[in-house]
Amino acid sequence: MLKQSLLILAAAGLISTAASFATAQNNPSQSQYNDQQSQTAQDNGRRHHGSPDPAERTRELTKHLKLNSDQQTKVQDALVSARSQMASLHQDTSLAEQDRRSKMMEIRKSTDEQIRGLLDSNQQKKWDAMQAKREQRMQNRRAGAQGAPPQQ
Repeated sequence: MLKQSLLILAAAGLISTAASFATAQNNPSQSQYNDQQSQTAQDNGRRHHGSPDPAERTRELTKHLKLNSDQQTKVQDALVSARSQMASLHQDTSLAEQDRRSKMMEIRKSTDEQIRGLLDSNQQKKWDAMQAKREQRMQNRRAGAQGAPPQQ
């Protein structure tokens, strides 16, 4: 009798778990909503992966580089395009991780070059300094991830 009760309880647990997964797969809008909610929660802190919202990134660049309205529109368009391309790559399960990473780096490099091309010479100097700082942070993270003390 005890064995039968345990089997019934285990089966009920498996069924409810399977039903949860099936519901999540059948309701992608809810899944996307949950992803957006967790993304918003991460945005309130400091995100470590992924790209920020194109509108927010445009505001940051406008503040640092003093972009005019035409530049703002073009920068945001470039960032929206890059984000869309990145999202497509994330969903492409046919690519090996190394290939996906390589393509993401190409998209980022292309977007950076596109943005730099929109800037005047003074803005380009500031942009180059910002990029150098970003690269230094990346090197420090890589060094830290490999167990070496971060470079300063």
